[in-house]
Amino acid sequence: MLRPTRRAAARETIGPAGPRTGMIRCTGLHKRYTLGERTVHALRGLDLSIDEPGFYAIMGQSGSGKSTLLHLLAAMDAPDEGEMEVAGVRVDRLDERAANAYRRETIGIIFQQFNLIPTLTARENVELPGSLAGRDGKQLQERSTMLLDRLGVGERADHRPDALSGGEQQRVAIARALLFEPRVILADEPTGALDSQTGEKLWALLGEVAREQEAAVLMVTHEPAAATHCERVFVLRDGVMDGQIETEGLDAAGVAARYHQRVAQAG
Repeated sequence: MLRPTRRAAARETIGPAGPRTGMIRCTGLHKRYTLGERTVHALRGLDLSIDEPGFYAIMGQSGSGKSTLLHLLAAMDAPDEGEMEVAGVRVDRLDERAANAYRRETIGIIFQQFNLIPTLTARENVELPGSLAGRDGKQLQERSTMLLDRLGVGERADHRPDALSGGEQQRVAIARALLFEPRVILADEPTGALDSQTGEKLWALLGEVAREQEAAVLMVTHEPAAATHCERVFVLRDGVMDGQIETEGLDAAGVAARYHQRVAQAG
C-alpha cells in the first residue's frame, strides 16, 4: 500500500478539483508520417474511451501505433484527423503554449528512462514542474515530501539520481508525475529499464496509484505479466483498436494466450 500521510492540504492546494469521470475519449484518430517517399499510416481511425479511474494497458505488435497514440494523448504530436479529449481538455485543439501547460499540470507522464535531471536531487526533480509553473515553494515542498514518503523513497529525497537504484529513480519519476494529482497518467513501458522483480513492484504500485488517487493510468506495454496488474487491456492492431481483454482471474500466461488468440483471429 501507499504510505498514509497527514499532509492532505498539499493535495488540495496543488491538485485539480472536480469529478473524475470521462478520463479519455478518442474518436476517429488518424496519424500519418512521411519517411522519404513512403507514407506510414500509423493510426487509421482509432477510437478509445475510458470513463472511469483504473489501471489500463495497451498491447500491440511493433508498429501497431502504441507509441504514436501515447504521443498524441500527451500532446507531443497532433492527429491529422479526429478528436481527443483527456480530463476534460480538447487535446487536438491545443497550441504549443497550452500543450506545455497541459503536460505540466493536467496529465502525468512516466517514461521508461525516468528522465530525471542528474544535477537535481530527488525532491528537486519532483518539484520541478511546479517551480516552472510558478507555484508556491512551501506548498511544493509539502507536496513533494508527502509523495516521496508515500512512494517509499522519502529518506532518499536529498540524493541525486546517480545515488539511487533504478527502482528508486522510477519511484521519483512517478512522484513527479503525481505532483498536480493528475486525473490521467500516461506510462510508456515504465519498467522496461528495470529487472523483473523491481518491475513487478512498480506495476503493483501503479495499480495502487490508480485506486488511491482515483486516476486513470494508461500503460503501453508488451509484457503480459504487466497486464495482469491492469483491469483491462486494449489491443491495438494496424492503427485501430482490435478489442479488449478483461484480465480478472488471468495470470501472465492467460493474458498472453488471450492476446495471441485475438491476433490470430484478426490475421
